[in-house]
Amino acid sequence: MHQFRESSLNNEFTLFQKIKNLDYILLVCILLLGLISSLSMYSTDGGEILYHTKSHIFKFSIFFPMMIFLSFFSIKFWHAIGYLFYIIVFLFLIWASLYGIKASGSQRWINLYFLNIQPSELMKIAIILCLAKFYHRVQLGKVNSFTNILTVLVILTLPIMLVISQPDLGTSILIALSGIVVLWLAGFNIKYFFYSFLTLIISMPFIISFLKPYQKLRILTFFNPDRDPLGAGYQIIQSKIAVGSGGLTGKGFLKGTQSYLEFLPEKHTDFIFTLFAEQFGFIGSIALLIVYIVIIIRILLIGSISRSYFAKLFCYGYGSAIFFYITVNMSMVLGLLPIVGSPLPIMSYGGSSMLATMIGFSIVMSAKINHKQLIG
Repeated sequence: MHQFRESSLNNEFTLFQKIKNLDYILLVCILLLGLISSLSMYSTDGGEILYHTKSHIFKFSIFFPMMIFLSFFSIKFWHAIGYLFYIIVFLFLIWASLYGIKASGSQRWINLYFLNIQPSELMKIAIILCLAKFYHRVQLGKVNSFTNILTVLVILTLPIMLVISQPDLGTSILIALSGIVVLWLAGFNIKYFFYSFLTLIISMPFIISFLKPYQKLRILTFFNPDRDPLGAGYQIIQSKIAVGSGGLTGKGFLKGTQSYLEFLPEKHTDFIFTLFAEQFGFIGSIALLIVYIVIIIRILLIGSISRSYFAKLFCYGYGSAIFFYITVNMSMVLGLLPIVGSPLPIMSYGGSSMLATMIGFSIVMSAKINHKQLIG
């Protein structure tokens, strides 16, 4: 009787059952973010449906149905391709570093003819998927064995070094955080985190010496934006002014002066939250944060009900990663962290970021649909 019950739990669902098992609260929140981000893009284009608005709406219209379609794949499928997905993205990273498209002094994109893709964004998902698969079969007592630690360090370090070389320090930090949180969840000994942190602090002067001049300037500007108010500090100063001028209720949709008078650069990408905060104020910003909080909570809840350790690790890891993305982006535009180039999930303009985010959501949704399924 027990064997029959176990086998029935692992049977494939019908399409109707899969649709029924979707997390509709999570879907509504993603759709809501898509709507808010489309209106924000419309605002960045000055109240007209121009390039950024058209492109953003088009990509969301493609990637959202794609997310639902991919969520119908069994969680066993995502477990099976964990290493393969990582290897493919890693090869894309090598290709981008050697032959990628150059823009603004960086070589981060590859041309797939139908889309210019930034592999480093996909690596944020690939590293969580790969490590979740790796630790799925590792016994708790062997998590801290020398072989496993060495393997994990190689998996984590190689893509980070490639992304830094492109150069893209911000994304490399986010990839590292995404991987580290999976290590912590898997039972990685806390003393290794302490030793690593201590080593990082000690070696900081040497690390800074290898940074690009513009990266050093960003760090100096973070500590004192007024040292170059018309140069390196201009962006963060204007961002603070825009957020502060929004007040409690904001200036109203399409009425942000900092945005429309072109004082605010990069308002459609990394600084999209600044534009939103100026127009909708503190109340609007809190409402946006609540949407993100609900998304994170739903992801963690899906992880908590999943019988598969792989699904648990991925959901907890991805939920934590989303938290990091939001925290880093908002801290950056508020002047609490140096400007590192971190998009706000779904809100910021960028096809690679949205694609990676939607793939992550599709794996989470697959875990929800198949939450009773075991992976041998």
